Amino acid sequence: MNYHLNQIPERTVQPRQSGLTMVMDKGLSLRETEDMLSTSQSFIDIVKLGWATSYVFPKLEEKIALYTSANIPVYFGGTLFEAFVARDQYEDYKRLLDKYQLRFAEVSDGSIDLPHPVKCEYIRDLAQHVTVLSEVGSKDADKIYAPYQWIELMQAELDAGSWKVIGESREAGNVGLFRATGEVRQGLVQEILTKISWEKIIWEAPQKSQQVWFIKLLGSNVNLGNIPTNEVIPLETIRLGLRGDTFSFFLNKK
Repeated sequence: MNYHLNQIPERTVQPRQSGLTMVMDKGLSLRETEDMLSTSQSFIDIVKLGWATSYVFPKLEEKIALYTSANIPVYFGGTLFEAFVARDQYEDYKRLLDKYQLRFAEVSDGSIDLPHPVKCEYIRDLAQHVTVLSEVGSKDADKIYAPYQWIELMQAELDAGSWKVIGESREAGNVGLFRATGEVRQGLVQEILTKISWEKIIWEAPQKSQQVWFIKLLGSNVNLGNIPTNEVIPLETIRLGLRGDTFSFFLNKK
C-alpha cells in the first residue's frame, strides 16, 4: 500500500483460498484489459469471460495471454459450457479448454435443464483435468430453490470435485441469491451457511450494496464474484473499511 494506517483488516495473501475477487470480463478490449491490469492486477484473483462472450470476442487468444502473463486464472462463463452440452458437444468443450490451455472451468445449469446427477458427472470428469467451479441457482427468476435444495446441491457438487461453488445472481445481481430489487435473500444465505463452509462459496455480488452486506456478514475475506471490471479497487476499499459503507465496521476490532 502507499502509506500506513492502523486498524486495517488483514487480507489473505495471493494465491488465496478465501478473500477471492472474481471479476467478470464482459468484452473488454485488449487496451482496456491492459489498463485494468495496470491498476488492479494485485486485487484480482480470477477472471470469468462472461457467459459466451469468448465465442465472439475477436482477439481471444491475445486476451487470455494478457491474463496469463499477469498470473491471473481465466475461465469461460458457465453459459458456454451449457451451450456445448445442449448441442451434444461436451468433448468439443474439453478440446476447447485444451486449445487455450485453461486451467479452470465452470459447470453450470442456469439456462438448461440438466439432471443434477448428470451435472455432478460433468464436474467429476472435468475435475480430473482442470480446477472446477460450479454454479448453483437458476437464471430464471421464477425458478426459486428452497434453502435445503441449495445446500444439497452445493454439497453434492463439492463432493463431486468442485473447488468452489458459486451462488448465482447473474451479472445484474437480481436473481438467485437476490430478489429482483437486488436485495439479499438473507434467510437463504444464513441457512446455507449452517451447512456449507463460507470459504467454499463464491457469492456473485455485482452491486455495491450486496458486497457490503456480505463483507459485514463474513468479513474482509469473503469470496465475491461477478465484480465489474471498474469496481475492483472500490471493492478492495470496502473490504478494508476505507469507504463509507464499512468505515466504522472494522475500527477497534481485533
